[in-house]
Amino acid sequence: MDSDTRIYTISDLTREIAACLEEAFDFLWIEGEISNFRTPASGHFYFTLKDDESQMRAVMFRSRNSSLRFRPADGQQVLCGGRLGIYRPRGEYQIVVEHLDLRGEGALRAAYEALRRRLEAEGLFDPQRKRGIPALPARIGVVTSPTGAAIQDILNVLGRRYANVSVLLYPVRVQGEGAAEEIAEGIFTLNSQESVDVIIVARGGGSIEDLWAFNEELVARAIFASKIPVISAVGHEIDVTIADLVADLRAPTPSVAAELVVKNKADLLSHLRSLSGRLARAAARRIESDIKQMEGLKKRLGPPKRRITEERIRLDDILGRAAQATKNLVRARSERMERVRVRLAARSPDRFIESSKQSLSDLSRRIEKTASHDLAMRRARFEALLSRLSSLSPFAVLERGYSIVRAIPSDALLRDARDTSPGEEVGVTLARGELVCRVTEVKIDDA
Repeated sequence: MDSDTRIYTISDLTREIAACLEEAFDFLWIEGEISNFRTPASGHFYFTLKDDESQMRAVMFRSRNSSLRFRPADGQQVLCGGRLGIYRPRGEYQIVVEHLDLRGEGALRAAYEALRRRLEAEGLFDPQRKRGIPALPARIGVVTSPTGAAIQDILNVLGRRYANVSVLLYPVRVQGEGAAEEIAEGIFTLNSQESVDVIIVARGGGSIEDLWAFNEELVARAIFASKIPVISAVGHEIDVTIADLVADLRAPTPSVAAELVVKNKADLLSHLRSLSGRLARAAARRIESDIKQMEGLKKRLGPPKRRITEERIRLDDILGRAAQATKNLVRARSERMERVRVRLAARSPDRFIESSKQSLSDLSRRIEKTASHDLAMRRARFEALLSRLSSLSPFAVLERGYSIVRAIPSDALLRDARDTSPGEEVGVTLARGELVCRVTEVKIDDA
């Protein structure tokens, strides 16, 4: 082997291969089928991309997959956008996915179902929050294409049923790029018009791609946020969009929406004439009944002068009884006040203070006498205990010529000469001071 031949470690080689891959494939798109899909506790997506001849590993980290509108599953045909890299512990190359989309119409269906489930969980479809449609709106806002059949159907029905109603059209694109933004903007703009009583969001039928603007979250949020009731009339009766589910009322077609939003004028006039007749008859009956009641009351009242005289006599009687009741009340209150004054005099503060001073003086003398006696007893007991403690003190023993010997450096007490050896140092505590001594000889008394 040539001395100039480079020998790689596995880690070095893997690192260089990874650098080559990352440099050669900065960002790429790969189409394939998902298999072996799994999601560990970390929330990252791990799966294999395969076609008829090959397969490769793929990972989509949680920070990227949290915004997906569908849940990946085995067997789905997907388009992945990302960067190539090598998982160095196993030396396997993989794609780190940053974008993931389903291919074909299935992608739209899956996105529709994912958004429907999410918005339903948030409560956007809750029937309890849906508002009623005004019975007779003065102005109707319409968000739709100005050239489509939907606006013509709505205007024809409104003109036939109630020509007086005012219509305010906000023209938008109802399909294609930017349509969802225009529809949402139309709903927000009509909400700023104080004279608009109800909004119709409409378009004719079509494929799921044609109706997709009404499945966008932006439009759903705009309908949900609307302060004005919204009727959704999108597609045909079999088409159900996200906008239909969020709206306060869903109409299967734009024509039906126009029929629901206003009553038939002829029917209303007929109903109004019927109510007017019923009101007139009810008013006549009420007037007749009131006249009869007034005649009855007039008979019961009798001549006014006699009634006034009776009321004057009744008033004098009431005033007399009130005056007597007042005198009785004043007398009772005066007697009660006198009883209270006598009771207060018996409980004079001066008398109470004088008695309390005498009691306090007696109590002070008793406390002083008791405290002096107790202090003398405690002092005698303390002196006796101090005398006993002094007789038991080891320092008293040292004063008689004894000493305490400790081993160095353990500082253990030595009670037996055999616990030390010649040459060792010992510490000797005397009554005053300490000695450090070296043992020269150990004598054992075995007697």
